[in-house]
Amino acid sequence: MGHLTARVTADDEETVRQILPPAAWRLFDAMPVADRRHAIDVAQRLLTQGHDDRDLLAAALLHDVAKGRRLRLWHRVLGVLLAAMAPGALRRIASPDPSSSSHAWWIFLHHAHLSADAAREAGLGERCAAFIAGTPAAADERLAAALHAADEAS
Repeated sequence: MGHLTARVTADDEETVRQILPPAAWRLFDAMPVADRRHAIDVAQRLLTQGHDDRDLLAAALLHDVAKGRRLRLWHRVLGVLLAAMAPGALRRIASPDPSSSSHAWWIFLHHAHLSADAAREAGLGERCAAFIAGTPAAADERLAAALHAADEAS
């Protein structure tokens, strides 16, 4: 239900603008409102826990940016179920061809790396991209675990 009733306030947007550079803000602003709300909730969880690392917070805000408008709510729900119960079937139906009706499943499977690429293209650094892609340096594993936990909880 939260996906359907999600809202982002002007105060939320101001917080995001303080974290993201302008090019990355444009990525964030183009996300569906439910994804923006989720991203803000993840970042706020991290802030509440005392995390103020700029790369980590930027990663929280952009970790799902590649999902975009191509992934509908039903893709997201069914994708989570398929990933848990039939990951092989999910991989088989996913197509990297953007003109394919199965491209949404490919995005679902690869959104972390696609989101990391988008963050890099928007001027964020490799460290932020590594948090998004789930490939942090050993020194950042504790922060990456906090990001994952905040994502799961939001």
